[in-house]
Amino acid sequence: ALLTDSRRAAALKLGLVLVRELEALAIPGCKVDVRVEPVATRDRWTPTGVDDVEFYLSPNPGEELRPLARIASGGELSRVMLALHTLSATDEPGRTLIFDEVDAGIGGVAADAVGARLQALARRYQVLCITHLPQVAARAGTHFQISKTIRDGRTCTVLTRRDGPGREREVARMIAGADVSD
Repeated sequence: ALLTDSRRAAALKLGLVLVRELEALAIPGCKVDVRVEPVATRDRWTPTGVDDVEFYLSPNPGEELRPLARIASGGELSRVMLALHTLSATDEPGRTLIFDEVDAGIGGVAADAVGARLQALARRYQVLCITHLPQVAARAGTHFQISKTIRDGRTCTVLTRRDGPGREREVARMIAGADVSD
């Protein structure tokens, strides 16, 4: 009972700070409820406790809270994950945060908010981010382009650092596609 009570208190605090993070990531007016419930049957008890924890989300004002796993879009899930990573990051020396397309399913204002959040994290940690969005790539301190080529009938991945005009061209390509113009 003590562990369950502690979890419920922590879940309440997590829900409140998660709302602030999500609002900063372009999900204004959202609501979050982290629910801690006893497991239904004794056979599901584990050494880490007897509780089920589930995140409920209302990403839009006026909508009821529903299980995150069932209602969140890809972009909302990406931003929830970024928010949780941000909240769980500790100030350990040499810490690296890796985000693989954490910006999936978003664009425009949301992409700019995610880029700003990643840029802020990069002031405290080494951040590696794989992205297809120019709003995110443009905020990077260092930019690498990953491409695939075929050599001797085999696909090879090529990593190329982009600086100065090469970086500008790459961000422009990310915006415009194959045909980059002035």
